[in-house]
Amino acid sequence: MTDREFKAIVDELWNSFWSSGISNPISVVEQMTYLIFFKMFEEKENLEQRRAEKSGKKRESFFANRDELRWSNFKHLAPEEMLKTYREKVFSILEEINPALKDSTCLISKASLLDTAVQTLDKMDFSDGNDRKGDIYEYMLSKLAVSGQNGQFRTPRHIIDMMTKLVDPRVDDKICDPACGSGGFLCGAYRYILESNTSDDFKEISPVFGDLLKDEHRLNLDNNVIFGSEFDPTMYKIGLMNLILHNIQPKNIKLRDSLSKDAQEENTYTLVLANPPFTGSLDESDVDTHLTGMVKTKKTELLFMAKFIKMLAIGGRAAVIIPTGVLSTESKAHKTLRQKLIEENQLEAVISMPSGVFRPYAGVATAVLVFTKGGGTKKTWFYEMENDGFTLDDKRSPLEENDIPDIIEKFKTREESSKSFNVTLEELKENEYNLLPSRYKKIEYIAPTFEHTPQEYVQLMIEAEKKSLALLEKLQKQLGGD
Repeated sequence: MTDREFKAIVDELWNSFWSSGISNPISVVEQMTYLIFFKMFEEKENLEQRRAEKSGKKRESFFANRDELRWSNFKHLAPEEMLKTYREKVFSILEEINPALKDSTCLISKASLLDTAVQTLDKMDFSDGNDRKGDIYEYMLSKLAVSGQNGQFRTPRHIIDMMTKLVDPRVDDKICDPACGSGGFLCGAYRYILESNTSDDFKEISPVFGDLLKDEHRLNLDNNVIFGSEFDPTMYKIGLMNLILHNIQPKNIKLRDSLSKDAQEENTYTLVLANPPFTGSLDESDVDTHLTGMVKTKKTELLFMAKFIKMLAIGGRAAVIIPTGVLSTESKAHKTLRQKLIEENQLEAVISMPSGVFRPYAGVATAVLVFTKGGGTKKTWFYEMENDGFTLDDKRSPLEENDIPDIIEKFKTREESSKSFNVTLEELKENEYNLLPSRYKKIEYIAPTFEHTPQEYVQLMIEAEKKSLALLEKLQKQLGGD
């Protein structure tokens, strides 16, 4: 299925909800997500059964004695019976499937709408190796932005994938996104771990089969690896459902303000992946004083940077997105933050990104910081990304030009090129910890080459002037001049 066909199906379903009276975009997202989750659950159960069979273990299916709740059977029910089953039976088992869905409410009251939605979703294959679940969320969230509902947006998946590969999540990590929104970074890290632990023999079944994980590792992955917080209640619920759709247990995802006194965390996590809000309201009386003690400011982007450093254990890694103002603004708070980041931690990389990466939602220029807590910086690798594989206008059409594979490859050895270079601690200090790449990029001077000597150039100029004078005299005669 092409992206155009996929989006057309989502548009078709979205319009069906609107025309049936469910016009609140958030409600449309919620109701569509319940259906997607219901459809996916049978596929998940089938995968778990195959995994058990491959491992020689016995496992009773969730659908034992309730076969009518399988999507493959449910979709064939008559519309009125389908609606009755959906409202009375499907919603009653959602909490059993995952406690995070205990407050789910069915807003679909028309049998025709449910039947249309089921038949429309049935056209989508979520087991083809592509992350269509993530595609659906990304596209639906773009509709929320267009509708003026909730100003948040999802970090593009290819940027999440790049950042995830740079920090290499492992099954023994404690991974946190303290401003997790729709959960994109957490889903990306979870998928990366499973893909890294899936053998070639099982990739045909699923690229995230995870057959190389021992039982204790999988248990740890499900319970002690993925953590997150979100301040906005709507995004929190959307994030929970997104994680569930990716088979992630969201029990460690909290509804809270990560900058508040109630969210104090220190030396807790081994990996942070995040794209925190750059602006927003701030209750100064409730801000964690440990953070304002590190950097005296009201700016959320600086407080979140302090939060990242504080919450990481010594040796913990981070890949985070920040506005470029953090790199170079000359205020005391900005300089203090950058000095702490460089002198008290290991700033591994600064990857500047073009301003169009987050279009059509925002045109702000951003950068990715990669750092390790503790120690001190000896040198920092800079990369100036010019292309991320898409046009930098609102359409964001695919392009062949893409610096991301080059970034991932060169980061391993901190290789220098026309777009990348290393800067020593001494140079950073000399420039008052300014992290703008343009401050350090070396401009290679290429001496001009000449075909003639200076005397020859003078003679050529004299000859050119003579020709011009002759032409002017000729023109004067033609005009009847003296």
